[in-house]
Order: sequence, then structure tokens, then C-alpha cells
Amino acid sequence: MDYRIDEIDRRILYHLAVDARGTAAPKIAEEVDVTPATIRNRIRQLEEAGVVRGYHAQIDYEAIDGRLTMQFTCSAPVDTQSDLARDIGRVSGVVRVSELMAGQQNLLVTVVGTDTDDTARIARQLSDLGVTIDREAIVRDEAFYPYQQFGPEDGPPQTAIRDFQSVAGGAEVVEFTVSEDAEITGQTLAEANRTGLLPDEVLVVSIERGDARLTPNGDTTVEAGDVVSVFSPETFPEQLVEAFECGDEAADGTHR
Repeated sequence: MDYRIDEIDRRILYHLAVDARGTAAPKIAEEVDVTPATIRNRIRQLEEAGVVRGYHAQIDYEAIDGRLTMQFTCSAPVDTQSDLARDIGRVSGVVRVSELMAGQQNLLVTVVGTDTDDTARIARQLSDLGVTIDREAIVRDEAFYPYQQFGPEDGPPQTAIRDFQSVAGGAEVVEFTVSEDAEITGQTLAEANRTGLLPDEVLVVSIERGDARLTPNGDTTVEAGDVVSVFSPETFPEQLVEAFECGDEAADGTHR
């Protein structure tokens, strides 16, 4: 099953792709207006779901005793492609194997050799495993870039982040990050309902606070930094959007 991510998760993935080692939870938390504990909890969830599969160093092998980095474009039988990819990964000198959705040239193998004799040895071992090397090239340089669609949008920073998900029948589920000066901040859900901030037809499904995921009831108080999931059976009422965003934004009539 696909793992659904929201805007907070996207921003986390963006920063991890930019610099996983140098990215601190408080930095992301400040950008998306949640607590650092929420960011750490989200990272753990992304890891457990297999979205974040690991953290790897980007190494310039050429700077180490003049080693060579080469890429082999190989063809493998489709029915044994994955098995061969695993076997190739055990060959000394292989640092990366990519499986491609293609009938031919369906494996990309990146290798590091101490010299040309060593890379020739790796090529022979690949051939012995049963793959055909169609092309080989020395990797001159390699750069990695974050996925821009997960990055921050241009323009002034927003005080609240919300993520819409449409469900069957026109209903919507929205995740709000509660602003410090939002109308609902400091109120219990029962109070918010009495004052009209939470219409009768909507349901607060969960509240994520730091490392905890709360099951809300009428006595639950909404706090700044909470990530609140709200279900609406119809199109989201504008008054609900205003309740979770800061007073200035609501007064100006501008929303994200």
C-alpha cells in the first residue's frame, strides 16, 4: 500500500535529501511551525514505512588513491533480473545496482576499482553471473539534488500548514498545523464546538502532539504546534479553515 505523506513529511524529505547529516529537527520544525519532537516522530514513521530506506555518504572515490568509478549498463533476463541484481551486489567493488523497467539494458551497475585491471576483474565477474555488459563508461562526476516539489514554496513564510485529501463522496480530510495565535488554540474541542469554530458536521479524527498521537474527545485542548486531522463529509467550510489559521490571516481573507 502506498504511504500517504502530507506537507510536513514532504518538507522533511526535502531537507534529508539536501543534507541528511546536517539537517536538525529544530530547523525543520521552525520552518513548518511544529515541535522538534513532531519532526523526529515523523522521521521515525517514514523510516518504519520504508519511505526513508537509509542514509548514505556521497564519496569521491577518485580522491582516494586515484580509484576509478565506472558505470556498466547491462542486460539481464527479465525473469531473473532481481536475483541477479542481488548477486551483483555481492561482487567486491560494486557500490550501486539499479533495476530498470526494460527488456534490455535493464541494470545499471556502478563499481569502484583500484585501477583498470580491477575494473576489468569486476566486469568478468558480472559476465560470469550471466549478465551482458552493453556499455561501460568512467563516471567523471556525480551530483545529487533534492526533489524540488517537496521543498518550500517561494514567497513569504506561512504560519500554518494544512494538507487536503479528498475521500469518497466529496468528503475531505485535512491536516492542520495549529498556529499559536489561531482562534482555536487553547480551547477544548467541546468549547470550539459551542463557539461555532468546529461545526457539528465535522469530526476531529486525531491530534499529533510531539511524539504522541492523541485520540481526541470533547475535553481535549488544542495546543499550538498540534497537527490536527479533521474529517468533513462535504467541502470544507471556510470558517473551519479560519479557526486553525492565525487571526491576521483570517482577517485579511488570505489563506494558504
